[in-house]
Amino acid sequence: MPITTVVFDVGETLVDETRHWSDWADWMNVPTFTFFAAMGVIVERRRPHREVFDLVRPGYDLEEAQAKRQAAGWSYSLERGDFYTDAFSCLADLRSHGYRVGISGNQPEAAETSLQEVGIPADFIASSTSWSVEKPSPAFFDRVAQEAGCPAAEIAYVGDRLDNDILPAKAAGMTAIFIRRGPWGIVHAGWPEVAQADARLESLSELRSAIESIET
Repeated sequence: MPITTVVFDVGETLVDETRHWSDWADWMNVPTFTFFAAMGVIVERRRPHREVFDLVRPGYDLEEAQAKRQAAGWSYSLERGDFYTDAFSCLADLRSHGYRVGISGNQPEAAETSLQEVGIPADFIASSTSWSVEKPSPAFFDRVAQEAGCPAAEIAYVGDRLDNDILPAKAAGMTAIFIRRGPWGIVHAGWPEVAQADARLESLSELRSAIESIET
């Protein structure tokens, strides 16, 4: 069955999250280098990323901190400069060659508005928050297929994480395409499970040719 739809994860697939994590380090008054080193430890240990807060500050109340940041005027947003340089061109190229493009990851609902405001070229945009289900739940990938309006076998899901993206997408019957970048991508590229990806990329500029190779 040919691939008709390509769906993308957000963080570290389309978006470089350095600014967002650096803002958290500043808020916590933790040196940025220390914060990112702790993130590397969490990724290597295969632990949920939220545990980085407790690692750098044991007992840290994340929900309280989020409320205080919002009270101080912070809100989640994406800027054009947050995107990897190959993101917009890749999505536009896919659409120009007849593929439908979707975006959905484990993101706050505000990410949907931000993605629309920066003019990301996509046919549909969603988030785990608006769907009330997060990756790697099979229900998330069922919802991806529902939103795409086609069988899972016609969908390629692109992401930087084996645990949240590649393995569950594969289990859902989708083509799973791994991109090696960001903290998860770099570490996960060394895991044996990476062999289960249908294609492995260093850049989104390689994506369309990879899909065409899979289809043939």
